[in-house]
Amino acid sequence: MKAAVLHSENHFIYEEIDIAPCQDDEVKIKVIATGICGSDTHKMTGKWKYPLPAVMGHEFSGYIVEKGKNVTNAAIGDRVVAIPFLPCNDCEYCKRGQFSLCEDHGMVGSKSFGGFAEYVNIESSNVLPIGDMEFEEAAMIEPLAVALHGVLNIHPRVGDVAAVFGVGTIGMLTIQWLKIAGAKEIIAIDLSDEKLADARAMGCERTINPLNEDLLEKINEYTNGMGVDIAFECAGSKITQEQCLLITRKQGKIGYLGIAYSDVHLSEKAFENIFRRELTLKGFWNSYSAPFPGEEWTKSIEFIKNGRIKLKELISHRFKLEDTQKAFDMMINREEKYGKVLILPNEE
Repeated sequence: MKAAVLHSENHFIYEEIDIAPCQDDEVKIKVIATGICGSDTHKMTGKWKYPLPAVMGHEFSGYIVEKGKNVTNAAIGDRVVAIPFLPCNDCEYCKRGQFSLCEDHGMVGSKSFGGFAEYVNIESSNVLPIGDMEFEEAAMIEPLAVALHGVLNIHPRVGDVAAVFGVGTIGMLTIQWLKIAGAKEIIAIDLSDEKLADARAMGCERTINPLNEDLLEKINEYTNGMGVDIAFECAGSKITQEQCLLITRKQGKIGYLGIAYSDVHLSEKAFENIFRRELTLKGFWNSYSAPFPGEEWTKSIEFIKNGRIKLKELISHRFKLEDTQKAFDMMINREEKYGKVLILPNEE
């Protein structure tokens, strides 16, 4: 099959590779759409930690073209989304159903070959049916489930005022889930006026660009000096990771979805707020719960199907499989404004 093979940091070669036979408990997916995750581009500018050569891509959908003899939950022709996380099912956390905390998990797209390829073999327990959902939308179920994992576990209350730092894909999906969960008002915070305009179009009542406005002054203005009930950090910036602690009201809650890519040093004021305001801080990793893969995935599929979640509006670019290098160069070098970027290995 053809694949975009990673040979070193941000060095992809479009080439022919062998795909292993489909094992007894596996299905073979013909990949139609694969998303590029924000973490993928960060891995290209840092240190790749996994075996090389590699085939990335952990957000993908397609249909089944082959299945092993033991597979009973899927059939050839089924339209499916892939669940890239492979829990060991043996560690203490897996036995508790806390799969996101698995101590020895596999991961399609890093530890094993992923969706920047024409086909992927995966255990049949790691696919869910999508019915007639568009494949491009289905390729965004994984990040949608990540956002829902955070929102479900921060336990928002009807009428909450929330702030979302960073309105890239995860931020925009978090905004939509907060709306569904009953947030009265959402304040989007980003350095891009264009992204803030997108957030307003998605239903954010207020926006703040800290390059042009004083963040604390605007938060105080919008909340009558109280601060927000919930702050979500979706930017993965050491600056915003601290700012969450400055804008949240007493006994408010902070959810960290963005990955820390450098050391985070807190000011005295930010650290004091944790205990003086009795803040609750929660980190969220991946998107899984029991029964695997969890309600984060099943509810995501349900809400897409009933039209409650907007996904296609977030897609900005589509690239052929052979142009995977161009896609990463565009994103890493910020050659164009982009939202969600998809690779289409098998255009149909």
